Amino acid sequence: MPEHRIDTESAHSARIYDYILGGDDNYPADRRAGDAMCREWPALPVHMRANRDFMHRAVRYLAAEAGIRQFLDIGTGIPTSPNLHEIAQAAAPDARVVYVDNDPLVLSLSKDLLSSTPEGGTAYVEADMRDPAAILGAPGFRETLDLSEPVALTVIAIVHFMLDEHDAVGIVRRLLDPLPSGSCLAMSVGTADFAPDEVGRVAREYAARGMPMRLRTLPEAAEFFEGLDLVEPGIAQVHKWRPNRTDGTEKDGAGIRDEDIAMYGAVARKP
Repeated sequence: MPEHRIDTESAHSARIYDYILGGDDNYPADRRAGDAMCREWPALPVHMRANRDFMHRAVRYLAAEAGIRQFLDIGTGIPTSPNLHEIAQAAAPDARVVYVDNDPLVLSLSKDLLSSTPEGGTAYVEADMRDPAAILGAPGFRETLDLSEPVALTVIAIVHFMLDEHDAVGIVRRLLDPLPSGSCLAMSVGTADFAPDEVGRVAREYAARGMPMRLRTLPEAAEFFEGLDLVEPGIAQVHKWRPNRTDGTEKDGAGIRDEDIAMYGAVARKP
C-alpha cells in the first residue's frame, strides 16, 4: 500500500470540524482557519454540534425504530466518539457499518472506527465519494454488507464540498441505486438560507484555503430525496429533525436559533 503523507501545513475541512468540536486531531493551520471562521460567524460551533447531534438522532432512529442493521457512511471524517457504529450498536448490537473516506488522517485513525461489538461488524474503505464504483466494489464493502437486506446510506455534512460539476445528486443516486427496497438515505446538506451573510463569509474563508463550497437552497436539498419516502418531519434544519428523540446525550434543539444553523437534514426510505 502506498504511503500517504498528511499535509499539516494546509487547513483541512475534517480537521477544522474536529477543532471546533473540541477534538485533538488537528494542526495549527486548522486552528487558525477555525478561529477565523468563528470570527466571521460566532454561531459556527453551535451549527456544527447541531449537525453531529442530528447524525446521532438519525442513526438511532434507523437502528432502533426503522430496524436497519447495515450502514454505509460516506465521508466519515475524523473519529469522534460516539462514532456512528457506537450509536447504531447501542441500539442494535448486531449492526454492521462500513466507513468510507479518502483522507489519510482518517485512515491513520481508523482503528477507532473498528471497535465493533462481537455481534456486529465494522470496516473501513479508503475511497473517494466521487467514485461510487470503487466504494461498491471494495472488499470491505462486499464482505461486510449484505445487499439482500436494507442498508442505511449516511451522507453527513459532505455534499457542500461538492460543486455542480461533481454532480452530487447523481453520485448519491449511484450509491443508493444498488441498495435494496427498504434501504434509507440520511443526509445533511449545507445551506445559506437562514444566515446568508454570515454563512457566505465562512464559505469564503473555506474557499480561500482551497475548499470551495456549494451551499444549497431547500428545493436543491430536496433533489437528493426525489423518489424516496421522507420520514416525518421531512426536510428540516438539523436541530428541528425529531428534536425530542434523544437519550439525554444531546440537546433537544430548544434555545437554538434558526439563524445559527446552516444545514438541512432528512431521512428517507427507498420504496
